[in-house]
Amino acid sequence: PDQRLLDAQLRTCRRLFWHAPAGYRLMVACGDVLLRSDAAPPVFPEADILVAGIHATPEEASHHGVMFCHADNGGRMQCFLQKPSPARIRELSADHACLLDTGVWLFSARALALLLQRCGWDERHPDAPLQPYELFDRFGPSLGVAPSGNDPEVNALTAAVLPLPAGRFYHFGTNRSMLGSVAQLSAPDETRHSYGHTPGDWQRPLSPLNSRVETHGAAQPDIWIESSRIPAAWRLTRRHMLTGIPDNGWNLDLPPGACLDCVPVQGETKRLCLRAYGFDDAFKGRLDDPATIWQGKPFNQWLADRGLTFEAARLDPAGDIQHAALMPLAAPDDSATGPLLRWMLSPERTDDRVAAQAWLDAPRLSAADLLQRADVRRRQAIRQELLRASFGALSSDEWAALATRIDLEALAQAIQADALPPPPDLPAEQVNLAAVHHAMLTARIGGGRDTAAEQLRNLMVGRLALAAVQPQRSVLEDQIVWGRSPVRLDLAGGWTDTPPYCLEHGGRVVNLAVDLNGQPPIQAFARVCQEPHIVLHSIDLGLSERVSTYDELRQPARLGDGFAIARAALRLAGFDPRFHEGTAPSTLARLLERNFGGGIELNMLAAIPKGSGLGTSSILAATLLGTLGDLCGLHWTNDDIFLRTLVLEQILGSGGGWQDQAGGVIGGLKLIESAPGLTQRPVVRWLPPQGIAEAIREQRILLYYTGLTRVAHNILGEIVRGIFLNDAARIATVDAIGYAADFAADAIQRQSWDGLCEAVRRSWQLNQALDSGTNPPPVQDILARVANWVAAAKLLGAGGGGYLLILARDQQAGAHIRHALSENPPNARGRFVNLSISETGLQVTRS
Repeated sequence: PDQRLLDAQLRTCRRLFWHAPAGYRLMVACGDVLLRSDAAPPVFPEADILVAGIHATPEEASHHGVMFCHADNGGRMQCFLQKPSPARIRELSADHACLLDTGVWLFSARALALLLQRCGWDERHPDAPLQPYELFDRFGPSLGVAPSGNDPEVNALTAAVLPLPAGRFYHFGTNRSMLGSVAQLSAPDETRHSYGHTPGDWQRPLSPLNSRVETHGAAQPDIWIESSRIPAAWRLTRRHMLTGIPDNGWNLDLPPGACLDCVPVQGETKRLCLRAYGFDDAFKGRLDDPATIWQGKPFNQWLADRGLTFEAARLDPAGDIQHAALMPLAAPDDSATGPLLRWMLSPERTDDRVAAQAWLDAPRLSAADLLQRADVRRRQAIRQELLRASFGALSSDEWAALATRIDLEALAQAIQADALPPPPDLPAEQVNLAAVHHAMLTARIGGGRDTAAEQLRNLMVGRLALAAVQPQRSVLEDQIVWGRSPVRLDLAGGWTDTPPYCLEHGGRVVNLAVDLNGQPPIQAFARVCQEPHIVLHSIDLGLSERVSTYDELRQPARLGDGFAIARAALRLAGFDPRFHEGTAPSTLARLLERNFGGGIELNMLAAIPKGSGLGTSSILAATLLGTLGDLCGLHWTNDDIFLRTLVLEQILGSGGGWQDQAGGVIGGLKLIESAPGLTQRPVVRWLPPQGIAEAIREQRILLYYTGLTRVAHNILGEIVRGIFLNDAARIATVDAIGYAADFAADAIQRQSWDGLCEAVRRSWQLNQALDSGTNPPPVQDILARVANWVAAAKLLGAGGGGYLLILARDQQAGAHIRHALSENPPNARGRFVNLSISETGLQVTRS
């Protein structure tokens, strides 16, 4: 609700730092640039200096630093040029890759030490004064194989470029570029592009931010109004930047290009600094230089138009305009302030001697002074007051449009601190994702019952609109229907498939279907029995249950309930009147007698421990549905089973995603993607399994049961709560998890072992960023024992326990890992499990 540019900048910077090797110790990033990269970065090259770069046209690149690399040297920088001409860029691009410097630099310890040395820092004299050092103009040109700068010690550093193929670069260093960048950032995703340096980018009107605007024509592409009060008496034209304007009666008629910033100053309780300037002013150059512009004209011309001299204004003609005291202090309610501003902003000659004398007599500050004197706390208080008023004026419709996009966790904290008022209520009849988010916010700030998950469940089940079915016996009395499924190993992308994230952003997951110890570990057996009831057996739990009525079938899941999934699967197979086609008999027994001539006996086996991280519950649900579909002659396809498994999980309230059932029902190695929307219909793209199959045979890919378990439901609930609240940090992490899935799919397509290891490493790192409990001390201990031989590892599923996927550095390292953990297991249950790729997925056959 109170976002700043820095908040957006940190998202990409943090994500790059997550993935950077540990040898990079420092990141430096430009404050007037926003870098977005909607993709995973490539594997990071190892160098002393690594600079993130994006491709750009020669014209665009000529405004910035430019790096040149040979295409075949692994990203090593050939040279760095600061603002080269477009012609020079084209010349070098003939045999080099050309990338624009995004201003994001990573330093090794060696490079950092040299940078500090160049600034005059000496660890023996830590209090000695430091010297300014220009990173881009001095350090950059001396980097590379063939540097243009001559600094032997910097020349000796290795330098490389990290290309960001999907990177977009938004510049905020000038008014023009800022307006273009904001216009691009507010455009639909599919139409965005980089930069915003040309007037052609000003196509979208910009709404005033945290402001009360009464005059007409404020929402224009080239007018920026923020934290201001603009009365009806003002007349706006074009190219205005208006910030911090207080309540006033100034009656200003702003000429094109006139800008005004009213800045609170430390030690002043009533007066503000009137920072008037021109839209394209650069604030650099000698005051007497005709090229030095203020308010759109040479500064000496501005003085002459007002009948003033440098001497009268107490200004040094040779001084730089950045250090010239030009901005007067004035009280907003002083009757002289309006005439003073009209005099300062007038594009014509003016002989208002009263206003001129007021300017000469007023305390004045320079742009440089304001960097030191601005009262940032007071400015924030003004901004907060306006934000509070703006937020309090939201209508229900406006809030509904905002509720799915704003960081509700940050909003909840602001409401609880009384910094913002609660949003308006939504109509009770409103049933959509905005209402779900609103319900979660209401529970968060009020501590009442959380109905968000229930509302989402009802919304999804209603939207999925399952076709009712009528189960009919389709087997002989001595036949058994046998369903069995592999489990899934999630390599990357898990959590993007979980509602509500996938409903609003889509999901993508790379996973692998595997059999364990030569068998599909999830199995179900169904047959018809004589008595008109349903008998449930769990082989692995050693439990049995008899269901004779609809009410028993519909009973909610209980703690430790071993048959909740089976009962829900039976309901969806038509044994519940809600999902039964036509009029169901009055009792379950009559339905069974009429359609089956007896009852059903259903046996289940999950030959893996609970909390394994292999997607057991969802895959068991899909296996049961597939088995019942065959027993009952329902002719369900994999798509039907998948859809009903989604509904089953919503009925049970587990709130899980779709990757588990998709990973088990569909065999092989695949990238599974879904588009945003309440009806999730993932699309499967198979990936070449040869490289992974070979690594499994050579035991470079190992599956180890840690002997630890951690049920995903509690983890899921906490993380999903954060997603419901649009928690910016959680959303950014899940976004990065999705990019990691793309990275993994690309590495597998290229059959790159190093790329696959990097993908698994990133996936594990991001899971820990999402939930610190994912890597508990016992797991850290296991990994520490074999760290010298491990290329990458991750706990499967939600993490914290269960199965550990280990990628060894090579075949010999794999043997060392097996020996170390077999000879000295962490507990009595720890063990390796043989795995093999399942190409079949779910199989259903009859005896």
